[in-house]
Amino acid sequence: MRIAVISAEAVPYSKTGGLGDVAGALPKALRRVGVDSVLITPCYWQTKGEYLWSTAVEDLNVDWRGNVYLAKAFYSEANGSPTFLIDAPSFFHRDSIYGYREDHERFAFFNHAALVLLQRIGAAPDIVHLNDWHCGFAAAEIASRRRWDRYWQKTRTVFSIHNMAYQGVFGTEDLWKFGFDGEYERNAFLSNGAASAMKAGLSLSDTLSTVSRRYAVEIQMPENGYGLDWLVRQRADRLIGITNGVDYEVWNPRTDQEIGSHYDASNLEAKRECKRQLLEQFSLPVKLDRPIFANITRLTAQKGIDLMMQVAGEILSSGSFIISLGSGEKRYEDFWQSLRDYAPQQVGVYRGYNESLAHKIEAGADIFLMPSKFEPCGLNQMYSLRYGTVPIVRAVGGLDDTVQNFDSIDGTGNGFKFGPYRSDKFLERIYEALFAYADPDTWRNIQLNGMAEDNSWENAARKYVELYEWTRS
Repeated sequence: MRIAVISAEAVPYSKTGGLGDVAGALPKALRRVGVDSVLITPCYWQTKGEYLWSTAVEDLNVDWRGNVYLAKAFYSEANGSPTFLIDAPSFFHRDSIYGYREDHERFAFFNHAALVLLQRIGAAPDIVHLNDWHCGFAAAEIASRRRWDRYWQKTRTVFSIHNMAYQGVFGTEDLWKFGFDGEYERNAFLSNGAASAMKAGLSLSDTLSTVSRRYAVEIQMPENGYGLDWLVRQRADRLIGITNGVDYEVWNPRTDQEIGSHYDASNLEAKRECKRQLLEQFSLPVKLDRPIFANITRLTAQKGIDLMMQVAGEILSSGSFIISLGSGEKRYEDFWQSLRDYAPQQVGVYRGYNESLAHKIEAGADIFLMPSKFEPCGLNQMYSLRYGTVPIVRAVGGLDDTVQNFDSIDGTGNGFKFGPYRSDKFLERIYEALFAYADPDTWRNIQLNGMAEDNSWENAARKYVELYEWTRS
């Protein structure tokens, strides 16, 4: 079985969030379980030259919108899997990956170029795995081409929904420019008087997947369907939720090259050294018996920052430390900075994103906070489990799938989670965690429960193989 994964971002070549982690790790995991897979992603201005191993196609001439666009494709295996990066400077050499008025045009071109590239490099794939709204254009083009192009007749499509909140909406007047001027394609895109690339992907792909079992249910409801819940319900018989995996070659405290002291479930004492180093890095007092609450996230309303603002004072009153890594909305950035100014001996703040520091925080922190309003999957709670850092999460999406409430009676559970989006419910779980932290044996038990979880990508990849086989049947 030959799989082509197409994504707007993929580590290590590009990343703005979880999509990049998933798209970069899945092809490698598929190859580990014996599947022939290839990844296609854009070559951005931000993509490091060291990842561009060679030029695979020098003259990738893309006939699009009545013009021939000259592009090229680089080849790499920096992510552990064959990867082709489409280099078209006028579309992808920008100051940031997203955020432009013509983003829909940029990714419509990328989708078409990816399909042209597939025809250049070999036989048609059995499955084209498309990711999020950026790839809805390819779902429409493949569905259309299967009716007249023999190359695509046996190819089937899987469309993965990473976040329903982003739907790639644009004006219907652009549909004809992209070649989607037939009634079949137009109907797939049309949504409330506009065009939506997400809707096209949902409508025309052979099967649908989401990044957790719980999220597959949530997007069928108005609160999380963002106007397309009716379509997801309509196609529920072709929808499956597969929780994302973790690349344990990258996120493993036993081998992590970003942390100063290595440890595992049999040697948790070494985690205290990571805690010491983390406190020193943020110029905080080295008081190792006080818990560190950490958060690594984009500072947006989705991530539950409002709840953290409401409970931060109570956390500080307990004598605990708080460390925050991330950037986003100014009001949230301002809050964390003001909290740091108010309690410089308890609060550490880093604005922006720093991959190395993220590893150090996961290793050195005691408790990880993820009180998200919605969270399709989430990765940091799974990183935290592997690093013996106990997560406190809201029971939504993949957070609900991967975190089980600690039960003090039978000793089961790997963290703490709450339901209603309310600060008092969040605070209840924080107090429970502090109570458990005060008993070293209880705390160690929770840590070991989490570290024993298998959230590996190999495990997830086998479920994707089952999905691909179902799609072909």
